[in-house]
Amino acid sequence: MNERLIGLIDTKKLSKFNILLVGVGGVGSACFEVLIRSGIKNITIVDFDTYEESNLNRQLHSNLNVIGKKKIDVLKNFANTLPLDIKVNSVDVFLDSSSNLNFNKYDYIIDACDTIEAKVYLVKKALELNKKIISSMGVGNRINPHDLGVFKLSKTSNDPLAKKFKLALKKEGITKDVIVVASNELPIKKTPVSSYIGVSLVSGVLLADYVIKDLLNEN
Repeated sequence: MNERLIGLIDTKKLSKFNILLVGVGGVGSACFEVLIRSGIKNITIVDFDTYEESNLNRQLHSNLNVIGKKKIDVLKNFANTLPLDIKVNSVDVFLDSSSNLNFNKYDYIIDACDTIEAKVYLVKKALELNKKIISSMGVGNRINPHDLGVFKLSKTSNDPLAKKFKLALKKEGITKDVIVVASNELPIKKTPVSSYIGVSLVSGVLLADYVIKDLLNEN
Protein backbone atom coordinates (compact mmCIF):
# COMPACT_ATOMS: atom_id res chain seq x y z
CA MET A 1 0.00 0.00 0.00
CA ASN A 2 2.83 2.42 0.83
CA GLU A 3 4.35 1.81 -2.59
CA ARG A 4 1.16 3.08 -4.25
CA LEU A 5 1.48 6.36 -2.38
CA ILE A 6 5.20 7.10 -2.33
CA GLY A 7 6.59 4.75 -4.96
CA LEU A 8 8.92 1.76 -4.83
CA ILE A 9 12.12 3.84 -4.70
CA ASP A 10 11.06 5.81 -1.62
CA THR A 11 9.68 2.69 0.03
CA LYS A 12 13.05 1.00 -0.38
CA LYS A 13 14.77 4.18 0.79
CA LEU A 14 12.85 4.18 4.07
CA SER A 15 13.73 0.54 4.69
CA LYS A 16 17.45 1.41 4.80
CA PHE A 17 17.30 3.91 7.65
CA ASN A 18 18.00 3.07 11.27
CA ILE A 19 15.91 4.92 13.87
CA LEU A 20 16.42 5.40 17.60
CA LEU A 21 13.18 5.95 19.53
CA VAL A 22 13.61 6.86 23.19
CA GLY A 23 10.42 6.39 25.20
CA VAL A 24 7.49 4.18 24.17
CA GLY A 25 4.70 5.45 26.40
CA GLY A 26 1.63 7.30 25.15
CA VAL A 27 3.53 9.40 22.60
CA GLY A 28 6.27 6.93 21.76
CA SER A 29 3.97 3.96 21.17
CA ALA A 30 2.00 5.92 18.58
CA CYS A 31 5.23 7.06 16.95
CA PHE A 32 6.43 3.44 16.83
CA GLU A 33 3.21 2.31 15.13
CA VAL A 34 3.46 4.90 12.37
CA LEU A 35 7.14 4.23 11.75
CA ILE A 36 6.90 0.46 11.39
CA ARG A 37 3.72 0.55 9.33
CA SER A 38 5.19 3.19 6.99
CA GLY A 39 8.26 1.25 5.92
CA ILE A 40 10.89 1.72 8.63
CA LYS A 41 12.57 -1.67 9.01
CA ASN A 42 15.32 -0.96 11.55
CA ILE A 43 14.42 0.61 14.88
CA THR A 44 15.83 0.62 18.39
CA ILE A 45 13.41 1.34 21.22
CA VAL A 46 14.66 2.50 24.62
CA ASP A 47 12.53 2.36 27.77
CA PHE A 48 12.80 0.89 31.26
CA ASP A 49 9.13 1.00 32.24
CA THR A 50 6.44 -1.66 32.65
CA TYR A 51 2.73 -1.38 31.89
CA GLU A 52 0.38 -0.29 34.66
CA GLU A 53 -3.40 -0.02 34.72
CA SER A 54 -3.06 3.77 34.54
CA ASN A 55 -1.63 3.32 31.02
CA LEU A 56 -4.75 1.67 29.62
CA ASN A 57 -6.49 4.94 28.70
CA ARG A 58 -3.88 6.14 26.23
CA GLN A 59 -0.96 3.82 25.48
CA LEU A 60 -1.18 1.68 22.36
CA HIS A 61 -0.41 -2.01 22.95
CA SER A 62 -1.52 -1.78 26.58
CA ASN A 63 -4.22 -4.15 27.82
CA LEU A 64 -4.96 -6.23 30.90
CA ASN A 65 -2.82 -9.09 29.62
CA VAL A 66 0.40 -7.02 29.60
CA ILE A 67 0.15 -5.32 32.99
CA GLY A 68 3.55 -5.68 34.67
CA LYS A 69 5.35 -6.52 31.44
CA LYS A 70 8.14 -4.42 29.94
CA LYS A 71 6.88 -2.01 27.31
CA ILE A 72 9.84 -2.64 25.03
CA ASP A 73 9.18 -6.40 25.12
CA VAL A 74 5.50 -5.96 24.31
CA LEU A 75 6.23 -3.65 21.37
CA LYS A 76 8.94 -5.93 20.02
CA ASN A 77 6.63 -8.94 20.22
CA PHE A 78 3.88 -6.95 18.54
CA ALA A 79 6.15 -5.96 15.65
CA ASN A 80 7.03 -9.63 15.17
CA THR A 81 3.35 -10.43 14.57
CA LEU A 82 3.33 -8.20 11.48
CA PRO A 83 4.50 -9.58 8.11
CA LEU A 84 6.78 -6.60 7.58
CA ASP A 85 10.28 -7.97 8.27
CA ILE A 86 11.00 -5.37 10.96
CA LYS A 87 14.16 -5.55 13.05
CA VAL A 88 13.40 -4.17 16.52
CA ASN A 89 16.28 -3.80 18.96
CA SER A 90 15.10 -3.17 22.52
CA VAL A 91 17.18 -1.47 25.23
CA ASP A 92 15.96 -1.77 28.82
CA VAL A 93 17.44 1.31 30.45
CA PHE A 94 16.46 4.60 32.07
CA LEU A 95 18.34 6.85 29.70
CA ASP A 96 20.60 9.52 31.17
CA SER A 97 24.09 10.90 30.60
CA SER A 98 25.67 7.79 32.14
CA SER A 99 23.95 5.40 29.73
CA ASN A 100 26.24 3.36 27.50
CA LEU A 101 24.42 3.62 24.20
CA ASN A 102 26.12 3.70 20.80
CA PHE A 103 24.49 6.44 18.74
CA ASN A 104 26.74 6.14 15.70
CA LYS A 105 24.58 3.72 13.73
CA TYR A 106 21.38 5.75 13.87
CA ASP A 107 20.14 8.04 11.12
CA TYR A 108 17.56 9.78 13.30
CA ILE A 109 16.97 10.22 17.03
CA ILE A 110 13.38 10.57 18.23
CA ASP A 111 12.98 11.80 21.79
CA ALA A 112 9.64 10.76 23.26
CA CYS A 113 10.86 10.57 26.85
CA ASP A 114 9.79 12.57 29.89
CA THR A 115 12.93 13.79 31.66
CA ILE A 116 14.83 16.98 30.91
CA GLU A 117 18.18 15.33 31.61
CA ALA A 118 17.56 12.68 28.96
CA LYS A 119 16.30 15.24 26.44
CA VAL A 120 19.38 17.44 26.87
CA TYR A 121 21.66 14.39 26.67
CA LEU A 122 20.07 13.31 23.39
CA VAL A 123 20.50 16.77 21.87
CA LYS A 124 24.14 16.83 22.95
CA LYS A 125 24.78 13.45 21.35
CA ALA A 126 22.97 14.49 18.17
CA LEU A 127 25.14 17.60 17.87
CA GLU A 128 28.31 15.71 18.72
CA LEU A 129 27.69 13.06 16.06
CA ASN A 130 25.85 15.25 13.53
CA LYS A 131 22.62 13.27 13.85
CA LYS A 132 19.12 14.52 13.21
CA ILE A 133 16.80 14.76 16.20
CA ILE A 134 13.23 15.71 17.05
CA SER A 135 11.84 15.96 20.58
CA SER A 136 8.35 15.76 22.05
CA MET A 137 7.21 18.34 24.57
CA GLY A 138 4.41 18.22 27.15
CA VAL A 139 1.08 16.51 26.41
CA GLY A 140 -0.29 16.13 29.93
CA ASN A 141 -3.42 17.96 31.09
CA ARG A 142 -4.31 18.94 27.53
CA ILE A 143 -7.45 18.00 25.61
CA ASN A 144 -7.15 19.64 22.18
CA PRO A 145 -5.04 17.78 19.60
CA HIS A 146 -5.64 20.58 17.09
CA ASP A 147 -3.22 22.77 19.07
CA LEU A 148 -0.32 20.40 18.41
CA GLY A 149 2.25 21.11 15.75
CA VAL A 150 5.88 20.87 14.73
CA PHE A 151 7.84 23.94 15.82
CA LYS A 152 11.29 25.20 16.57
CA LEU A 153 11.77 25.10 20.32
CA SER A 154 12.15 28.89 20.44
CA LYS A 155 8.64 29.29 18.99
CA THR A 156 6.82 27.19 21.59
CA SER A 157 4.43 28.75 24.09
CA ASN A 158 2.23 27.66 27.00
CA ASP A 159 4.47 24.65 27.58
CA PRO A 160 6.23 24.37 30.97
CA LEU A 161 8.31 21.39 29.80
CA ALA A 162 9.54 23.30 26.74
CA LYS A 163 10.48 26.23 28.97
CA LYS A 164 12.54 23.97 31.24
CA PHE A 165 14.11 22.36 28.16
CA LYS A 166 15.16 25.75 26.78
CA LEU A 167 16.75 26.74 30.09
CA ALA A 168 18.56 23.42 30.42
CA LEU A 169 19.99 23.66 26.89
CA LYS A 170 21.07 27.25 27.53
CA LYS A 171 22.82 26.17 30.73
CA GLU A 172 24.77 23.63 28.67
CA GLY A 173 25.74 26.31 26.17
CA ILE A 174 23.62 24.76 23.41
CA THR A 175 22.22 27.38 21.04
CA LYS A 176 20.80 25.08 18.35
CA ASP A 177 17.07 25.58 17.89
CA VAL A 178 15.74 22.03 18.28
CA ILE A 179 12.75 20.81 16.26
CA VAL A 180 9.94 19.75 18.59
CA VAL A 181 6.36 18.56 18.59
CA ALA A 182 4.50 20.74 21.06
CA SER A 183 1.08 22.10 21.96
CA ASN A 184 0.13 25.76 22.28
CA GLU A 185 -2.79 24.79 24.50
CA LEU A 186 -2.66 26.03 28.08
CA PRO A 187 -2.45 22.98 30.36
CA ILE A 188 -5.40 22.43 32.66
CA LYS A 189 -4.35 23.08 36.25
CA LYS A 190 -5.13 19.74 37.86
CA THR A 191 -3.15 17.19 39.84
CA PRO A 192 -2.13 14.52 39.35
CA VAL A 193 -1.28 15.18 35.71
CA SER A 194 -3.44 13.15 33.33
CA SER A 195 -3.19 12.47 29.62
CA TYR A 196 -5.83 12.22 26.90
CA ILE A 197 -5.18 9.68 24.15
CA GLY A 198 -6.23 12.14 21.43
CA VAL A 199 -3.34 14.42 22.32
CA SER A 200 -0.79 11.68 23.02
CA LEU A 201 -1.61 9.86 19.79
CA VAL A 202 -1.45 12.90 17.57
CA SER A 203 1.83 13.96 19.14
CA GLY A 204 3.34 10.57 18.32
CA VAL A 205 1.96 10.65 14.79
CA LEU A 206 3.46 14.10 14.20
CA LEU A 207 6.87 12.93 15.42
CA ALA A 208 6.89 9.94 13.08
CA ASP A 209 5.46 11.85 10.14
CA TYR A 210 8.10 14.57 10.41
CA VAL A 211 10.91 12.00 10.52
CA ILE A 212 9.55 10.03 7.57
CA LYS A 213 9.13 13.11 5.39
CA ASP A 214 12.54 14.47 6.40
CA LEU A 215 14.25 11.19 5.54
CA LEU A 216 12.51 10.98 2.17
CA ASN A 217 13.65 14.51 1.35
CA GLU A 218 17.30 13.55 1.80
CA ASN A 219 19.33 13.31 -1.38
